Amino acid sequence: MTSALVLIGLALLLGTLSVLVMLPAAQHLRSFQDGERAPATLHTSGSCMLGRCQVTFEAGGRTVVADLPVGSGGGKSSVGTPMIVRYQADDPQVAVREDDVGGGGAAALAAVSGGAALFFLVLSVVALRRAAAARRPDARPDASGRVAA
Repeated sequence: MTSALVLIGLALLLGTLSVLVMLPAAQHLRSFQDGERAPATLHTSGSCMLGRCQVTFEAGGRTVVADLPVGSGGGKSSVGTPMIVRYQADDPQVAVREDDVGGGGAAALAAVSGGAALFFLVLSVVALRRAAAARRPDARPDASGRVAA
């Protein structure tokens, strides 16, 4: 029974990640497709997929240090790596790598976490069925000690 609850918890967690974090991140990345283009340099490296990277570029005659949003790629790039970014002219504080404006990386992660959520949900149903079968008074273990479902 406890294993089924843990599996349900994992399914809910991964489903939430997929629906509430990664799908909106993919849509946000796609919203920059018509944004201004600018050459940029990776200013702060880290886990870009989690939104922990920054780039430096020129916008409106001034140097801007902008965050790369959740779902961005390029996490293996080192500080100083040149890239092309897109940003909204009215808010250059957020930029997206031109390679990410399709939202593919975030959408792929949403699909993987959604698939894993379904997998854990199926496993939890199997665990619950086995627990229910073991509690039936007419259930008898076979030679290996397992209860037939």
